[in-house]
Amino acid sequence: MIGSSLSRWTMAFFTGAVIFLIAAECLMVAGYGFPAMAAEAPETLLLVHTVTIGWLSLLMCGALLQFVPVLVVQPLRDEILVLPALLCLLAGLTSLLAGFLGLTGMLDTDIPFLLIGGCLLPIGFGLVLWTLGRTLWQARPLPLPARFVAVGLTCLAATFLLGTFFAHILSGLISDAVMIDFRTKVLPVHAAAGFGGWLTFTAIGVSYRLLPMFMLAPDAERTTNHIVWWSGSIALLSIIMGAPVEFILAGSARIASVIAGLSAMVALVCYGFDLFFFYRNRKRRNIELNSKSAIGAFAALYLSAALLLNLLATGTFANHAGALIYLVAFGWLTGLGLSQLYKIVPFLTWLECYGPVMGRKPTPRVQDLMVERRDGPWFVLYFAGLLGGTVALLADAPNLFRITAAMTLLATAAIVIELVLARRLFNVAAAVRFPEGTTRPHLFLPAIRNH
Repeated sequence: MIGSSLSRWTMAFFTGAVIFLIAAECLMVAGYGFPAMAAEAPETLLLVHTVTIGWLSLLMCGALLQFVPVLVVQPLRDEILVLPALLCLLAGLTSLLAGFLGLTGMLDTDIPFLLIGGCLLPIGFGLVLWTLGRTLWQARPLPLPARFVAVGLTCLAATFLLGTFFAHILSGLISDAVMIDFRTKVLPVHAAAGFGGWLTFTAIGVSYRLLPMFMLAPDAERTTNHIVWWSGSIALLSIIMGAPVEFILAGSARIASVIAGLSAMVALVCYGFDLFFFYRNRKRRNIELNSKSAIGAFAALYLSAALLLNLLATGTFANHAGALIYLVAFGWLTGLGLSQLYKIVPFLTWLECYGPVMGRKPTPRVQDLMVERRDGPWFVLYFAGLLGGTVALLADAPNLFRITAAMTLLATAAIVIELVLARRLFNVAAAVRFPEGTTRPHLFLPAIRNH
């Protein structure tokens, strides 16, 4: 990223994301939503959207605004739209959560919060899509990691269109839609597009750029990279487009589901070979904490696949879908997000502060902004809590789940504090902290535009 522009609002997206993550973990510790309450309860919907939109989607948007220009070696197009997008997303999510509170009876108001959220969120995501889509379009033909992102953004569009549909149903604006069994027929497509396409497929694409960069591993495109993209795209197309069409024509989506499942398994196997290749062929023998802790996230991804196969084979998927979603959301996606934030935040901070004097003044290293020996145990605690929480959900033990959720909350809070200390350059020796010509970066407000 050295030599490229810094996204002015990425740190603001990250700040909003971690606030929503900690809020969601506090709710789980307090026993709010699933598993203490039903999966379809408004309290659970509030918790789910705090995680999926507030934490994971804001995190992904902030990361892509920084990394898409790096992937395609092009400046970000229409950057002026990024701040309105962030404001629409924050206001839309706040309205959506207020709408769910209204459904619980905790908020008595005539304001149609669900409808407002259902309008503002598509506008916010639409502005993000426009900015990133234009940047990708100007860079054709796209390198492989950027093609993953392009598919992920398409899935984001499908996700928020279906989400808007649900918001209108819940607000009562689409009265005829109550005849649609959206929980069993449409909701799985919404979840697959969001978790599988927007979040997972995009994360895989970005990892093809980040892992070689951080570990100094070979980054040339390989056959398995292309198989992952093709098979993953077929899986997503089958479940998002093929399943609804087959259901309308034949009354079931069996063929589309089989194609999607087999294609996804091929993608996961080949992605596993690629991960093994990166770690085995890295030039940086002593990998940093972000790369070590990412192994926990990759393990959670494959554990999720194994759990899914087991639940389908035993016919217990409906009983334990919550455990699977928790493992995907907090093991794979959140684990990867926290591990990469641990590197990205110090990296961006270093560029903001020391980029202007790079090569002209002695500067500390990026690694000097963090203390890995002190921070490593927090990632161990996080993944231990994650595994314990998954077991608790499988065992239908909500009180045990709250205890393990407290472990992940404690670990997350500690990691976030370390990220704040990195932004404040707390761990850098005072004598070399601010060479002449440098300034202290803001905590989350706009960064310096160019270096």
